[in-house]
Amino acid sequence: MAKKRKHTPSPKAAAQDKPATLKDLLSPDVLSKLKAQADELSAAEERQLEEQRKQAEEERKAEQKRLDNNFEYLLNNSSSDWRKYK
Repeated sequence: MAKKRKHTPSPKAAAQDKPATLKDLLSPDVLSKLKAQADELSAAEERQLEEQRKQAEEERKAEQKRLDNNFEYLLNNSSSDWRKYK
């Protein structure tokens, strides 16, 4: 009996068997424009997140300033151990 040889596809045939991707079909200038647009969108999103963070920080500071001027809040949240302040 003769042994069967296993058929291994050559690298060229394997590359040809793969379907063409969108990246392969698009021209390089279109790809560069899409990458630039993606970078621009991510930068805009980052700026928006930074702006939201700054706004939240300003709101927190304003609330703390308002509470620092409220005597009732300060009295309720102060330490009741007055001996350490003698």
